[in-house]
Amino acid sequence: MKKRLSEAQFQACTRGLKVGKQTLDIAHGVLVKRIKQIVFVKALGLSTGAISQAVNRVWAAHREQNLPQGYRRISAVLPEYQVYIVEKWAQIAAKKQESNP
Repeated sequence: MKKRLSEAQFQACTRGLKVGKQTLDIAHGVLVKRIKQIVFVKALGLSTGAISQAVNRVWAAHREQNLPQGYRRISAVLPEYQVYIVEKWAQIAAKKQESNP
């Protein structure tokens, strides 16, 4: 899935987000204007990791604000056998979301 946002989605997810102007400019360019990340690497002299991190900060904010009703995002430390089970549940939930947009 390509990471894309409309202008309205971008504005909504960045409202109150504590990041610098450069991070917002990079993320807006990539997510809204669809400028390739390599353009920012060359133009700003930053590493690909730094550019990716800027985009991912905004994308994570968008994802967190746009969970389907009845869903929650969690983070957990589990034994390996339970990780397998939870990953399967996550795959099932993702398929349900795809079939019910």
